[in-house]
Amino acid sequence: MEFFDQTGKMAIGSRLRMLTEKIMEDASQIYRLYDVEMQPKWFPVFYVLSKGEEKAITAIAKEIGHSHPSVSKIISEMAKKGYVTERKDETDGRRNVVCLSEMGQEVNAKMDDQYVDVGKAVDDISAQANHDLWKAIGEWEFLLEQKTLLRRVQENKKLRESAKVEIVDYKPEYQVAFRALNQEWISTYFKMEEADYKALDNPQDYILNKGGSILVALYDDEPIGVCALIKMDDPDYEFELAKMAVSPRAQGKNVGWLLGQAIIKKAAESGAKKIYLESNTILKPAINLYHKLGFQKVGGRPTPYERANIQMELILK
Repeated sequence: MEFFDQTGKMAIGSRLRMLTEKIMEDASQIYRLYDVEMQPKWFPVFYVLSKGEEKAITAIAKEIGHSHPSVSKIISEMAKKGYVTERKDETDGRRNVVCLSEMGQEVNAKMDDQYVDVGKAVDDISAQANHDLWKAIGEWEFLLEQKTLLRRVQENKKLRESAKVEIVDYKPEYQVAFRALNQEWISTYFKMEEADYKALDNPQDYILNKGGSILVALYDDEPIGVCALIKMDDPDYEFELAKMAVSPRAQGKNVGWLLGQAIIKKAAESGAKKIYLESNTILKPAINLYHKLGFQKVGGRPTPYERANIQMELILK
């Protein structure tokens, strides 16, 4: 169709829906062709029950991959038609079990020829097509079960947008952003402390002049993230990764990961063997990021921050 040739893959949902609607419309007429009063949406439930066993609604829902409310509604509609009977489970009175009624069994018997003819029609289409749709659907279902279309689009969006992020060295013109970004996230979860003011109000003296570094993430030339590498006076650690902050408006652009990698590279180039950091476990995305960067939990060190309840280190190779 010309419209879908123009829109391309963006309209995959609309195109599949149109195909589904066309097949479902034909399905309704096929049932009438065989003198069977059946709604196409009933068929998965009907087929499960056609095997002759009583089934709980929960079991039916699990077998056909539908929700419990959806199956319950279909059972109610089929019961009104007289195709199923429903009763309390003798072993568990909290649930109902369902089976085909006598009328349902008669309908099932009438559908034997329909199964044969529909199966052959689908086979005929498959033989004329260049691609096996039935196998393709199975492959798509499996692949989407592993990773949804939404997740795949999110990942592509992150990769595309992160490619526009530029990591640069600190300049005095970024001091306002360095303070504002840190104060924004600290104030969201905790409170500003004395050690924060020392670093944020005078990063030149507190961080840079002591041998540390500050990196700034730019997106369209706007500072959206910052991270510092603070020189430590400690026999075990040369540097502390600190003051990492990313604007909430920049979420999804991989900024934290890019800053973390860049600051680790900066430490390695300085000859550091280990990097230390402090954080709080309520900041789950941050902790996950540090683990992803290779940091492992350590403990037992004094800290100037009330909010710090986890300490981590990265051993550089």
